[in-house]
Amino acid sequence: MKKANILILAFLATVLVVSCNNNKNKNKEITKPIQNKEETHESEGILELNNGNLWMANSETSEGIQKMTQLIVNFTDKENMEAYPELKGKLEATFGTIITKCTMTGEAHNQLHTYLLPMKPLFKDLAAEDLASRKSALEKLTKHLSEYPAYFK
Repeated sequence: MKKANILILAFLATVLVVSCNNNKNKNKEITKPIQNKEETHESEGILELNNGNLWMANSETSEGIQKMTQLIVNFTDKENMEAYPELKGKLEATFGTIITKCTMTGEAHNQLHTYLLPMKPLFKDLAAEDLASRKSALEKLTKHLSEYPAYFK
């Protein structure tokens, strides 16, 4: 099971890099670095508003965030260790869809990835060895997803 989780995370990371590189090449647009680093997507930037306004997200991203939120709302088996892997798989699949359908560019694109990247370790923690860690990751993920409308429309 751990090998499958590692493979899924490796796949998602590859999709993230390929998707971002494809968009960068298609648009040949120079983007603002995140915290003085050229779009590495490996470190988190600072999530900010667009001069006090929300960033415009593509519909696939907003739908994916809604789907992830609904998956968590519908997850009622929080006391069952064996229930978390299925939720984790569904969340990671939806996350992967958001990444592969990424059509955003420029600073909105950077901000989206700044928002998305903190979810990756939370997915990993949904497979932690103890129930308390899994429940904590679920709470943090729920809170993080609830912050999406504060930055994106």
